[in-house]
Amino acid sequence: MRFFLSLALCLGALSLMATADDQSQGEHECALDFKMKNIDGEQVDLEDYEGNVVLVVNTASECGLTPQYAGLEELYRKYKDKGFVVLGFPCNQFGSQEPGTEAEIKTFCSTRYNVTFPMFSKIDVNGSDAAPLYKYLTSKDVKPAGKGDISWNFEKFLIDTEGNLVHRFAPRTKPDDAELVKAIEGALKG
Repeated sequence: MRFFLSLALCLGALSLMATADDQSQGEHECALDFKMKNIDGEQVDLEDYEGNVVLVVNTASECGLTPQYAGLEELYRKYKDKGFVVLGFPCNQFGSQEPGTEAEIKTFCSTRYNVTFPMFSKIDVNGSDAAPLYKYLTSKDVKPAGKGDISWNFEKFLIDTEGNLVHRFAPRTKPDDAELVKAIEGALKG
């Protein structure tokens, strides 16, 4: 009898923990309900970007897709005055292709690709140590890529002016891809 009572108490505790986890996951109602450290280590409230169309990208400096930095910067410069911003999140989870420190990453991005869009501190985007922002983004089933783990460097998430995640694009989707540009322009029109 004691065994069954202990089992019932354990199951009840697990149920309460699951409910608490569900609530903590559910407290984020939009994709910008997060605070992240920028490349200089300063805390940034992503809600500051509400009202803008935001493209969130996990980046790496030693990847075959690294030249996308140039295209991302071009997109940013073309649309920033219309309310568009790119947010870069360096990540070393794919082939150890982002081994540098934040200072090294910042120097690389600015000198090699003239990056002026906001860059953030290096994070994990998959697994138990994934940044809460990425746990949120990867949990949403949006077109064309759907939900699930990040597959590689330079995966792209498009967030509208209200903070809603509206599109997810695969890493090989270039910044000048017609479908991506159309989605950005559509989001800018509201």
